[in-house]
Amino acid sequence: MASLHLIILSLFTLISFTFSDDATIMSKLLATLSPTPPGWDVSKPFCSWTKVNCDKTSGTVISINLDSQSLSGTLPSDLNQLANLKTLSVQKNSLSGTLPSFANMITLTEIYLDNNQFTSIPQDFLLGVTNLVTFSISENGKLSPWQIPSYLTDSDNLGYFYASNASIYGVIPDFFDAFPNLQDLRLSYNNYTGSLPASFGGSEIRNLWLNNQFKGLTGSIDVIGNMAQLSQVWLHANSFTGPIPNLSKCKNIFDLQLRDNQLTGVIPDSVMSLPKLVNISLQNNKLQGPKPEFRKEVKAEIGNTNSFCLDTPGPCDPQVTTLLAVAGGFGYPMFLVDSWKGNDVCNGWLHISCGTKKNVDVVTFGKQKLSGFISPAFANLTSLRSLLLNDNNLTGPIPEKLTTLPNLQVLDVTNNNLSGPIPVFRPDVKFSYTGNLFLGKNISGGGGTGGSPGSGSSSSSDDGGNSSGGSKGSTPSAGTIVGVVISVVIFVIVVLFVSYKCYIKRRHKRFGRVESPELSNEMVNFKPPSVVNGTNGYAGVPSELQSQSSGDHSEMPIFEGGNVAISIQVLRRVTNNFSEENILGRGGFGVVYKGELHDGTKIAVKRMESGAMGTKGMSEFQAEIAVLTKVRHRHLVALLGYCVNGNERLLVYEYMPQGTLSQHLFEWRELGYQILTWKQRVTIALDVARGVEYLHSLAQTSFIHRDLKPSNILLGDDMRAKVADFGLVRNAPDGKYSVETRLAGTFGYLAPEYAATGRVTTKVDVYAFGVVLMELVTGRKALDETMPDERSHLVTWLRRVLVNKDNLRKAIDPSLDPDDETFESICKVAELAGHCTAREPFQRPDMGHAVNVLAPLVELWKPMRNEDEDSGIDFHMSLPQILQRWQADEGTSRMFDDMSYSQTQSSIPSKPSGFADSFNSTDCR
Repeated sequence: MASLHLIILSLFTLISFTFSDDATIMSKLLATLSPTPPGWDVSKPFCSWTKVNCDKTSGTVISINLDSQSLSGTLPSDLNQLANLKTLSVQKNSLSGTLPSFANMITLTEIYLDNNQFTSIPQDFLLGVTNLVTFSISENGKLSPWQIPSYLTDSDNLGYFYASNASIYGVIPDFFDAFPNLQDLRLSYNNYTGSLPASFGGSEIRNLWLNNQFKGLTGSIDVIGNMAQLSQVWLHANSFTGPIPNLSKCKNIFDLQLRDNQLTGVIPDSVMSLPKLVNISLQNNKLQGPKPEFRKEVKAEIGNTNSFCLDTPGPCDPQVTTLLAVAGGFGYPMFLVDSWKGNDVCNGWLHISCGTKKNVDVVTFGKQKLSGFISPAFANLTSLRSLLLNDNNLTGPIPEKLTTLPNLQVLDVTNNNLSGPIPVFRPDVKFSYTGNLFLGKNISGGGGTGGSPGSGSSSSSDDGGNSSGGSKGSTPSAGTIVGVVISVVIFVIVVLFVSYKCYIKRRHKRFGRVESPELSNEMVNFKPPSVVNGTNGYAGVPSELQSQSSGDHSEMPIFEGGNVAISIQVLRRVTNNFSEENILGRGGFGVVYKGELHDGTKIAVKRMESGAMGTKGMSEFQAEIAVLTKVRHRHLVALLGYCVNGNERLLVYEYMPQGTLSQHLFEWRELGYQILTWKQRVTIALDVARGVEYLHSLAQTSFIHRDLKPSNILLGDDMRAKVADFGLVRNAPDGKYSVETRLAGTFGYLAPEYAATGRVTTKVDVYAFGVVLMELVTGRKALDETMPDERSHLVTWLRRVLVNKDNLRKAIDPSLDPDDETFESICKVAELAGHCTAREPFQRPDMGHAVNVLAPLVELWKPMRNEDEDSGIDFHMSLPQILQRWQADEGTSRMFDDMSYSQTQSSIPSKPSGFADSFNSTDCR
């Protein structure tokens, strides 16, 4: 009985304390407001105050409503101690100052703060408010710039989020598919930039207001075509580009505001067919094609600033329709939109020429920086004589329908990124296609297929049969026989000449000392790209992969431009026929094997099967060859050669005996490795930074890696690092944005703007590098599902930790056990990691800055063993002397003994014979 009395007394005491706390907080709230709200009196119980509701059992506050009371003042900072508060309504007043934090108010469901004059928001203001349903902070224009916090995803009951004119900046976060009940999202009149996040497509949003951003949202609006629940869409007054998507899924839209953007292309029929549409605005865009016609009950604002072919609804001229379809393949580039106006393509349309009958006969799109694909609609221009598409960035196949153009005389698609089969044109068509590295190469067929291109440029095609349409079985003419004989004689002379030159070169050892007879016998070196017909802009990668038949009819491709092709027989021999015991690892598109030459030199062979790889895997295979023949740096893994054998694609790299950084960080116990010391970790970080810096700014062409992570960082015996896996690399011309149509990379390392917009700059690599730094500091993975949700995402968790330097010691990898000096070094690296993973790209440093921060933390490093005299490096020489010697050696080619370009002790030097001499003094990084 005494125990029961004690429990009752304890409960009563707790309720009394809670009641007392609420009374204190309500008194503070009353003291900060001016004038006193009607019906509020400090001498009366707060539960009796006007529009203050209390729980009848506990007597604690559950709702406060001060809507439209003409109040000024502030809200007390400890307002979150109202433990049972469910609704706070203080909208439409003149309240100011810093908002209080509502952190961990788990009962709070509604917060109305709109139409006030608040000045700042604490970082944790909604942290742990897990039952939040409605949040409104619109029309608080005096707020300091802030961003919607990522922890908001914990509030999965969120249904209504209103934050117009609230000083929000950055990119729209890509997490809105995490709110299954979200119906209204109002973010108008802020400073958002970038594109619409992909997560919109998986959300349940019905009313979307994103209009009137200060600088303007950019990119396409394709994602709204996947938002089937949409009812009201306000995207006006931004800088969106591209066409209006197919909206056939969005049958509930009644209000569609798209005016004042830069939308292009033809309006799809699905827009005019929206069954519930009431309002639509399209003016002040650059829309093309037929003028739209809506139902009479629809209020349509179309304006006069678009580029419709006619002033009234109706079909366009057939040639206009065709050329707009062509422009659609290129993504409706703006320079065409500005000049392609009206319904007569022969009247001032840029890059279009017409004949006497006003039919298009010449299209000149060469060197226009076009991307996209070649539209089959070209085949509708039956009078077309000349089509120039050279020197662009076009991808995909050459449409077979182009071969049906009856008047075509010239087709030039040189220097693009086309792939697929090579069409066969009439003999009188001058068809040029050099500079398309993999055109015709995705059709694998054993020991050589008919019609394999020769020089990469052809005016006709008569591969083995009379493809031009000659009668079957006809006897060859005397002229044909003479031509064949002359061709054979010329071919024999060329073969003899090339053989003689190769003999002379070997005799005079122009390729330097050969230390690996096996590899040298199987690797074929050819002339540099400047003198080999058919090469393209990929620094000597050939425009086609010729093949030589061997004893078992397997292909032996030739890697022109000075690099090497390795026969499948050699690779089978050195890997013991790709035995299981030689497997080093398995990736997304194949298996990596260890190989060993007769002299003990080790190589790594990535073996892929094109059927299993699919288009994506083939693209990565092509990209890796294209990139690694352009770049060479001591902290980038070297490509030694490659092989195409039927359906197989094989890449041969230098062997890195210590495996991946991922294994040493996360699997060291299982693999029996020694734990990485801090000195080793910061040295690895510097090596990676230098390699990526070279890719970004020191190489002849700027590249973006897009998949930087510990499993793509390989280690030599001396624990020096090299960056690997260049299958996702993209060009970064002039450091500008490069639009990507497909998101690629690894979750946990993707920069938020890339995941949200698909746009990549070098700053996405900086973000990934920052994640790697965090992993080096903490010994934790970027995404760790074994951790609690609030700690599973390394970047989010460590950012919170870095707010207070004292907390960092608890976050450091326990195996490091740093002393004070080491801890200071760790703090600097952690700080750099925080900068590198900043949410905004412009807030992140470039990789040169990362090198400058890390370099002083690493003592001057020398190899663990001395190189022989032939290595080319004297470590007693000064840096300028070393640079001078390197520059003097730039024009020479050595095979396997040129260690002056590699300080990392891997089994294969970084410059095998024949690699393009792109190295220069900037490589001293």
